[in-house]
Amino acid sequence: MTDASLLRRVNTRATLGALRGEGLATLTQLGRLTGLSRQTVEAVLDELGERGWVREVPPDEGVMGRPARRFGFRADAGHVLGVDVGANKILVALADLNGEVIAWERTAVSEGAEAAERLEAARRTAWACVDGAGVSRTSVWAVCVGTSGIVDRSGRVTLSLVLPGWTGVDLAGLAGRWFDCTGLAANDANLAALAEHWRGSAQHASDVVYVLVGHRAGAGILIGGRLHPGRTGAAGEIGALRQVGWELAAAELVSERPATEIFAAARAGEDEALAAVDRFAENLAIGASALVLAIDPDLLVIGGGYSQAGDVLLGPLRRHLTDLCLSAPAVVMSTFGDKSVALGGVRLALDHVEREVLDL
Repeated sequence: MTDASLLRRVNTRATLGALRGEGLATLTQLGRLTGLSRQTVEAVLDELGERGWVREVPPDEGVMGRPARRFGFRADAGHVLGVDVGANKILVALADLNGEVIAWERTAVSEGAEAAERLEAARRTAWACVDGAGVSRTSVWAVCVGTSGIVDRSGRVTLSLVLPGWTGVDLAGLAGRWFDCTGLAANDANLAALAEHWRGSAQHASDVVYVLVGHRAGAGILIGGRLHPGRTGAAGEIGALRQVGWELAAAELVSERPATEIFAAARAGEDEALAAVDRFAENLAIGASALVLAIDPDLLVIGGGYSQAGDVLLGPLRRHLTDLCLSAPAVVMSTFGDKSVALGGVRLALDHVEREVLDL
């Protein structure tokens, strides 16, 4: 890269970053923010306009004199998808380049569905989400899929004990083909943790443990605000340790009636339901406390389908964690519930677009 092209790239990055931060800005404002001359800023904006990433905003009506030219970032120039492929559902979030979700699409899927059927359901749901929003499929710049199991850095599922035929699936590669764009894949609990740190319950925390609780339990870890998937993508898979008892605890909780009924009965003060929730909370706390003792996080976030239980689950869980941990962190419920995984996929896809496409 020549000195001139490198300088142009640096100037473009600075101008685009400043414009995205401001929303709308004049040439003078952008010059002050970037330290670049008015002439340089204007040249960069012309180039970004040709790419379709920047638009000139008409002056407000009634403004006297010659108004300053204002520019805005075109968040609709491209889109990203976050996809949650679960045991019973496919959930897709379509977002613009500012991360604002403009459409959701949900499809039920059989827990026993084979890999090909599940992948086809995910593809159809992703297409329906984009088409239903009136967005061109060619405007999708990145897709990120979240799923249970261990997902390596290439986006391949290296081990899944929940979804039939899922081990070995090149999830990132297949997802990229849906829209002929970059495909990404990650563990669902990791993506949920990312979503909570981005816009949810963990926005102001640096080191976070996220425990996804539903038909199964899993955990995601953020250290210094960044995902910590580990060497093979298996960080946080403490439920794989049989002695922790997470799998048995989840099965025991719903052995006689659905979880929603148990939590509702506990909320109403039924002794049997309260005892069942307390046993579940104690087993959940054993695995969570192991992660807390290893990482010493700022915050523990409880998410997934069972997070809807609220204080019915949170109260006994906090009590058991206090007994098990040297210094228990604050424990909160997820902001987004079962939408966290798809939103985390949006964030990871945006990270790729900002780094590789927008060059921020």
